[in-house]
Amino acid sequence: MIEYFSISFALVIRSLISLFTLAYSIIQSFNHSVIHLLTMSTRKPTIELTPGAFTAVRELEKYVASTGLSKVHYKLIKIRASQLNGCGFCLDMHAKQARDLGVTEQRIYMLSAWREANIYTEEEKAILALTEQVTLIHQGGVSDEVYNRAVALLGEEYTKAVVMGVVAISAWNRIMITDQATVNALESHV
Repeated sequence: MIEYFSISFALVIRSLISLFTLAYSIIQSFNHSVIHLLTMSTRKPTIELTPGAFTAVRELEKYVASTGLSKVHYKLIKIRASQLNGCGFCLDMHAKQARDLGVTEQRIYMLSAWREANIYTEEEKAILALTEQVTLIHQGGVSDEVYNRAVALLGEEYTKAVVMGVVAISAWNRIMITDQATVNALESHV
């Protein structure tokens, strides 16, 4: 009887050790994933190597939020710029956040064809036109027509807030693309 108890106790202890080892490995793996911020890449993420730069972009975001730029307008800017820049990570995140703000699926899906869709206000169309030209600035800059239309509809300060919003999301897009952030990077570890 004592021999049976000793063997059973040893098996229980061995199982517990295996369980704790597995749990420790999972926790270490999760911590590694969080440290490597949203990326499945072997590249070290920007936040880890240059936290000051990451903080600077966050501060730009805070500035844009303080300008009075509407949250919905800013989400439309972020989605459209992310489409143009090819940043799947940011596109996924901001589309979800736009839905949470009450932006309809149709308005999110139609952003890449906003000129053909009569579901955007004249102000939103001006914002989207400006977003495209600022994002694709290497293709000829920002035309007087697009800029002046935005100013006429939005005012000069709001137009500058739109420009700074495009600058901020474009910075995030470039960081996430360079870091090889993937859409499901965090979801696969949660």
